[in-house]
Amino acid sequence: MPYSICMNDSIFSQIIRGDIPCHKVYEDEHSFAFLDIYPIQPGQVLVVPKRQVSFVWDISTDEYQALMETVQKVGRRIREVFPDKKRVGVLIEGLDVDNHAHVKIFPFDTSDEIHAIPDHKNEPDHAKLAEIAAKLAF
Repeated sequence: MPYSICMNDSIFSQIIRGDIPCHKVYEDEHSFAFLDIYPIQPGQVLVVPKRQVSFVWDISTDEYQALMETVQKVGRRIREVFPDKKRVGVLIEGLDVDNHAHVKIFPFDTSDEIHAIPDHKNEPDHAKLAEIAAKLAF
């Protein structure tokens, strides 16, 4: 199901549509996955439903299942690409972009890494992000 275009397109809808560049790692009919340019930890991927909706709990059951299947696929890939990390975290909090549901998936070792604050002061290293995206891409 294609997402609907509205007057208040989220940044994620603009990314999905190709209006804003991203480091894409996966896409299917219902979901889109790309690297976060301000990650909690390097390798953090955002998985979003293609249809813009504010709360993950408001998407249909089919869309939710498709979203979580993508989360599982991406989580497994993160584990393969970052074998030195002990865990892969999944976080749904809806704070950074509150008008488009999203799931954060990231490799980590410690609870301090889970609670790290992303560095928004520096420009993202797009060369490094492209390198990571190439390793994670399906």
